[in-house]
Amino acid sequence: MSFNLSVVLRESARQFPDRPAVIFDGGRLSYQELNEQSDRIAENLVRLGVEPGDVVGLQLANVPEFPAAMYAILKAGAVLLPMSLLNKAPEVEFFLTDARARVVITSTESGSEGIRGGELAGAEHIFVLGAAGEELAHEQLDRPTRRFTDLLAEPEGSAEAPYVQRDPGDTAVLLYTSGTTGRPKGVELTHFQLYMNARAHVEAFEMDENSVTIAVMPLFHALGMSGILNANFAVGGAVVLVKRFKADSVLEAIATNGATVLHGVPTMYHTLLEYPQAKDYDLSTLRTCGSAGAPIAAELMDSFEREFGVTILEMYGLTESGPLATYNRPKDRKPYSIGKPLWGVDLELWGEDNRPLPPGRDNVGEIVLRGHCTMRGYLNNPQATEEAFAGGWLHTGDLAYCDEDGFYFIVDRKKEMIIRGGYNVYPREVEEVLYAHPAVNEVAVIGVPDERLGEEVKAVVSLKKGQSASEEELISYVKSRVAAYKYPRMVEIINDLPKGPTGKILKTELKQ
Repeated sequence: MSFNLSVVLRESARQFPDRPAVIFDGGRLSYQELNEQSDRIAENLVRLGVEPGDVVGLQLANVPEFPAAMYAILKAGAVLLPMSLLNKAPEVEFFLTDARARVVITSTESGSEGIRGGELAGAEHIFVLGAAGEELAHEQLDRPTRRFTDLLAEPEGSAEAPYVQRDPGDTAVLLYTSGTTGRPKGVELTHFQLYMNARAHVEAFEMDENSVTIAVMPLFHALGMSGILNANFAVGGAVVLVKRFKADSVLEAIATNGATVLHGVPTMYHTLLEYPQAKDYDLSTLRTCGSAGAPIAAELMDSFEREFGVTILEMYGLTESGPLATYNRPKDRKPYSIGKPLWGVDLELWGEDNRPLPPGRDNVGEIVLRGHCTMRGYLNNPQATEEAFAGGWLHTGDLAYCDEDGFYFIVDRKKEMIIRGGYNVYPREVEEVLYAHPAVNEVAVIGVPDERLGEEVKAVVSLKKGQSASEEELISYVKSRVAAYKYPRMVEIINDLPKGPTGKILKTELKQ
């Protein structure tokens, strides 16, 4: 049996050649045009000596060149290594070196970081989208760079474009974890795993060739690839590329293109809700929003749905699950839950004794997964892979409980749980309370060292514009609503909470 994930683009180009595949500032590309571009890039990569299983680094923004290069890499039988434009040269060097990448495609938008990282890693070929690569090359490094347009050139004596057959269990994409608990680990996601994840998104959001999805989530992210690119291309839908999240840019993209689906993280929905001019845009075509990346506060979900009249379907997953593991179906939804597992995926909650727990709000355990959604393993790291799959199940590090109807509810990250004087405090529960305070804009609850109790509860808060609240007021607000051991003894008010490239609040920076 053979299977290549790039089939989603190839088949839609056959069935819907003239329909828009990607829409962006300055134009649009039909499925036929995008497929032809990826064919040329694939042929040029093969002519450079890229062989099946080789790794190709890709560091681009949400631009049409991203899907063109992504599917070209897969067509050539190679492995895609997506990287953020925010990655610095040492990070790029580590990713490329660890993966033994021979080729890297980067952009002037990363400054010279991608080029320098490629140079330091000894990449044989470096292609740059934007200004000539020579203009950005680091003065101490002399490996020549080439323009991205060289990859789009029609090869001399061009033959049939490559379409290398792969085994469904072969690695298609290599995504590196954030490295918050040590060196980043390369997560190997397979062709079949990513295809099944895409089909799950299609089902969850009832997608077809008339779907129009806003791509403001970074395409280098697992959700950007699976839930946006692969899912839409699997059914012939259109993807509207938005480079950076700004409330007016997203709202304008929805209104102008008649978007039907929007994916985001909770902080994005919070920003849209607080945007004063949101009512000036026609959002009548928007049917559904997807929330992932971090648990969304109940108050935020309720307020957004009331204001915009659009249902938010909360999903759950992690990079190692490609990313989707559970989701709410439009006709089988329970607000505030993460839904039920994907078809063909087993999910259990394990207690400290590594035994499954029964349903019940008090039976909080670690989510473990088994099925087609789980990664192949961590690249070059058999020990970490073995630990992750202890007992034959993928251990997520996330804590949840299950109700009698089979819906799962995230409680918190296992590593973020605060143990205060022997009592377990789940930060999300305290955050939910603070989000209900009228002056609170954003909040993160963390544990800080305490000599007597081991850990103490601290809340870091930003306030809404024009609103005021004192630390003492916020402490008293929570104290009156939760058990005595749960409320924060410390509150710090700051202007903005630190966030990563996807908009997720970075608790690790707050702890540091």
